[in-house]
Amino acid sequence: MKLTSEQIQELYKFTRQHYVEHYDMQTELVDHLANDIEQIWQEKPSLSFEEARTISFKKFGVFGFMDVYGARQGALSKKYMKILWLHAKEWFRLPKIIATITFFYFFYRGLIQYGDTFALSVLAVVVVFGLVKHILLLKKVKKRQKLSGKKWLLEDIIFRGLFLGGGMLGVNLFNIINIASPDVYNVYWAIFYAAIFTIMVVYVYISVVVLPKKAEELLIETYPEYKIV
Repeated sequence: MKLTSEQIQELYKFTRQHYVEHYDMQTELVDHLANDIEQIWQEKPSLSFEEARTISFKKFGVFGFMDVYGARQGALSKKYMKILWLHAKEWFRLPKIIATITFFYFFYRGLIQYGDTFALSVLAVVVVFGLVKHILLLKKVKKRQKLSGKKWLLEDIIFRGLFLGGGMLGVNLFNIINIASPDVYNVYWAIFYAAIFTIMVVYVYISVVVLPKKAEELLIETYPEYKIV
């Protein structure tokens, strides 16, 4: 016995009722449930659709779909970080390494000359720039999601989740500067903070400028049916 299109739509509704909001995860779970329900019907053809669905759902355990959801989210987060790392490595190769060295030298000279005032100013500029870009990107994503009626997990990771790590980095750097930095930056302290600021700038730039521009390509590669509206 095969599921009807109406029953498939009921399975989509069922996953949404169990807090799975991303369309790709819903599709993966619906496919699993549908295959399992059809297998159950082969063994027990007298069961109703709802009864077979309940039996299938119980196989996911106490936490329902959350374990599968968490595993998929972890896998896509790792994929995103690999992509991020590939783009980050480009900043330490020609020709972009020239810009990286320029950033480092600019931060180094500023720290030597102006100390904490310069450090806090750089931190404020980078964090504010990142947050503003992040907010604009979120508006774009929400508009697309509203038009399509679908959310995608990797899309949320690219546009929503991992820049928060940059925000936490900024907060931690602010604390480090206030607690651990010396009154006068010597060569070693200046090199240390210049390196940190350079890495932070590269990370934020890739997260909120480079990868969003490549988002459609990345998402279509992962989800062939994805289209940015």
